[in-house]
Amino acid sequence: MARTKKVGITGRFGPRYGRKAKRVVKKIEEQMKKKHNCPYCDRPGVKRISTGIWKCRKCGATFTGGAYLPSTPWAKPQHAT
Repeated sequence: MARTKKVGITGRFGPRYGRKAKRVVKKIEEQMKKKHNCPYCDRPGVKRISTGIWKCRKCGATFTGGAYLPSTPWAKPQHAT
């Protein structure tokens, strides 16, 4: 599947759904798929397992967060003691 620089991850949609909808999806998915810092070990290795469930590949910590980002603007992740 060929993607161009302009459409990036939304190249799979082809000419469907319109430009604005694809821009929104591109922004959300690029943020979601990048590596995030772990709230427990502070190393970049957190990936999304499923909606709202995140896991650190470095320390193995599994925690809940937002649907698309590990931490939401309204809540901070709780540290287990």
